[in-house]
Amino acid sequence: MKAEAIKEVLSWFTIFRELEGHELDKIAEISLSREFDKGTHVFMQGDPLKNVYFVSNGKIKIYKSDINGKEQIVSIQKKGDMFPHVGFFRRGDYPAYSEVLEKSTLVIVPIAEFEKVLIDNPELCIKLFRVLGEKIVDLQNRLEEQILNNTNEQIIKLLVRIGKNHGTVQENGEIFLKAEFTNRDLANMIGTTRETVSRTLTKLKKDNLINVDRQGNMHFDPERLLEEIY
Repeated sequence: MKAEAIKEVLSWFTIFRELEGHELDKIAEISLSREFDKGTHVFMQGDPLKNVYFVSNGKIKIYKSDINGKEQIVSIQKKGDMFPHVGFFRRGDYPAYSEVLEKSTLVIVPIAEFEKVLIDNPELCIKLFRVLGEKIVDLQNRLEEQILNNTNEQIIKLLVRIGKNHGTVQENGEIFLKAEFTNRDLANMIGTTRETVSRTLTKLKKDNLINVDRQGNMHFDPERLLEEIY
């Protein structure tokens, strides 16, 4: 992928939305593109933090693993997503694993080179911090969900969030969510069990708050779901 194509991909991302063309050129010049096959890892938990990745196409699972090998999914990254979010301004190691769920093309921005660009262009820092502040608020909200809500409420909020990020809004306002997340995936996202997720989804179906077709695709009205909480 040439620099101009890389620049086009980077322009999709919220973190760069306030940059002008010549500012984005500086970042595209230090970036590269690479394809990753399904089943491979972009990086492993504990690897030295060297790059930030931007998904041009494909799907990446970000997850943590404890000393017992138990997996907790942090997020699923797709076209238009970046990871790790705080990578540009963090020292140390990657805090999680990143597994390629389907063949993916990523734009890679080396952190050391990026820092040099910021030093030479300090006005970029202000624009980037403004956008990263919004990401921090989103992470705070997700933490509050885990602290303040019971498991059923967490599952409902998780469905709404996944629907917003990965689903398609229908003409009637409902969300159409393809069957790409298993009950175990959902459980791993909020640190609960597959059985708990299954029981909650069964109750939501019984109460006609979600509908699941033969292919496992889900349909739901996010506002009606949230009414179960508030």
